Amino acid sequence: MEISVISPVYGCRESIGELYEKVTATLQKICSSYEIIFVNDNCPQNSWEVISAIAKNDKNVKAIKLSRNFGQHYAITAGIDHCSGKYAIVMDCDLQDKPEEMEKLYKKALEGYDVVHGRRVERQDSFFKSFTSKLFYKTLEYFTDTEHDYTIGNFGIYSRKVIDALKELKEKSRDFLLLVKIVGFKKTEIAVEHSERVYGKSSYNFSKMLDLAIDSIVSHSNKPLRLIVQFGLMVSMLSFFVAVGLVVAHFTYGFSVEGWTSLMVSMFFLFGILFGILGIIGLYIGKIFDQVKNRPLYIIDEMIN
Repeated sequence: MEISVISPVYGCRESIGELYEKVTATLQKICSSYEIIFVNDNCPQNSWEVISAIAKNDKNVKAIKLSRNFGQHYAITAGIDHCSGKYAIVMDCDLQDKPEEMEKLYKKALEGYDVVHGRRVERQDSFFKSFTSKLFYKTLEYFTDTEHDYTIGNFGIYSRKVIDALKELKEKSRDFLLLVKIVGFKKTEIAVEHSERVYGKSSYNFSKMLDLAIDSIVSHSNKPLRLIVQFGLMVSMLSFFVAVGLVVAHFTYGFSVEGWTSLMVSMFFLFGILFGILGIIGLYIGKIFDQVKNRPLYIIDEMIN
């Protein structure tokens, strides 16, 4: 098998037929053997009916139905685990990633690259979507000490070496692009066209983007814990210098701090900081708890082909 195309499906029932036709036409032009893997992430629009009908009529199509909604990155993981191609192409189902651009990715990969990302030079997204995406990746850059380009998404081609390496990573927290960065190998990127969204709407609202950012940061970086230590040392040093200043002021000028208000404000401020610190530590403990339970990353309800 030369190429496996993996597409997680949630929403966009109307686009699946058109996606299948365009992907098939492109693959038939660039290689002799291929497979298309649709992973239905418990789509509420009952997309499984469309996917299963396509799979029953075309043996090149694999259909995987998850038992519940696990999330986009878990659906991609299911596709990665069940692909058999020398190369795997990951793309969304909403046709914003243009299937015709797969030819560019494949030709670039044949030059010896293990990872070729599609860089969306002109993203056809709303202002809110673009802004939250930039904010998300800037936050990830700061807390994980890695570089992220907001124009790059999951759309890309990955060699068998990358696929096999990704299968070895069993973290419960899944961020596909971060996992690709972790495994390494020879990477590059090329410009691809990005289409406007015609079918459905993005399920990534601000709340989900925030949850994903926190999850990715806690799972892939201990920088928040280091920042807590640095902040604690700064508060301690500041308290020490303030104490020294008050002692000097008392014996030199007879000045002393009085008042219930200043004491209570200081106490509430420090207690707020302490609860925030405990919350961050709790997030890390929760991640450890999730990992040691060793539950499966996803559960398959049904498969075709």
